[in-house]
Amino acid sequence: MRLAFISDIHGNAEALKAVLDDMEAKQVDRIAVLGDIAYRGPQPAESIELIRSLNTDVIKGNADEWVVRGIREGEVPSKARETMIQEQQWTYEQLSEEQIDYLSNLPTELVIEEEGIRLHAFHATPDSLFNVVTPHASDQDLLEKLTEREDADIYLYGHIHTPYQRNAQGKTIINIGSVGLPFDQITKASYVIIDIVNGQVQTSNVRVPYDIDRVCQQYQETDYPNSEFMQNIIRSANN
Repeated sequence: MRLAFISDIHGNAEALKAVLDDMEAKQVDRIAVLGDIAYRGPQPAESIELIRSLNTDVIKGNADEWVVRGIREGEVPSKARETMIQEQQWTYEQLSEEQIDYLSNLPTELVIEEEGIRLHAFHATPDSLFNVVTPHASDQDLLEKLTEREDADIYLYGHIHTPYQRNAQGKTIINIGSVGLPFDQITKASYVIIDIVNGQVQTSNVRVPYDIDRVCQQYQETDYPNSEFMQNIIRSANN
C-alpha cells in the first residue's frame, strides 16, 4: 500500500496539480489531505475543487477555519492581523456557499490502519488547529503534544510548512511540509509518501517543482491583497 499525505496548499492550485501529477506517476493508492486548502493563494476555489475531486480523506486546518469564521484577535501577530483579514475576506468572496460549508464541516483528525500499522494524522496537534510544534522540540514535547490522543506507530501533521521526521520512544513523527507555501527555503512543493508492505514501512519526503512565475502572475491578475508579500514568500520559500 502506497499512501500519500499532503497539506497546506494555501490556494496554490499550480503546485497542487504538480503534486497530483507526481502522485499519479508514482502510483499512489490512497491520499490524505491535512488541511489549509484555500487561504493565502490566488486560486482558492480551484484548489478546493481539486481536493474534492479526489474523493478522499480530508481534515481541517487553521486556515480553513479562518476562511469560514474570520481571524480572531490573538490568533496572529497584531501588526499582521489587519492585512490577513483583508486576505481572508478576499478568499471568502471567491468561494461559493457550498465550498464554505465544505470547509466548515471537515473533521479535525484521521486514523488510518494498514497491514497492522496505525497512523494518526492531524493539522497542527490533535487538540488544536493552531498550536505550533517545531522540528527542534524536545522528545518530551513531541510526545506530549502529538502522541497522547491516539496510540499509533506514525503521527503526521502539517501547519509549520517545514518537513522533518523524528523518532521518539518508538513513535515516528513526521511533518509533511507544505504543497503551496513551503517555509524551508526549498522552492518546491512538499509531500510525504509512506509505503507499507508486509508490515514493513518506508517513508519519503518528495519535493516537486512547479511554475512559480505562473503563480506570481496569478497573484497580480486577481488583485490579491498583500500580493507582493505573498509573491516574495513563494519565490524564497521563507516566511
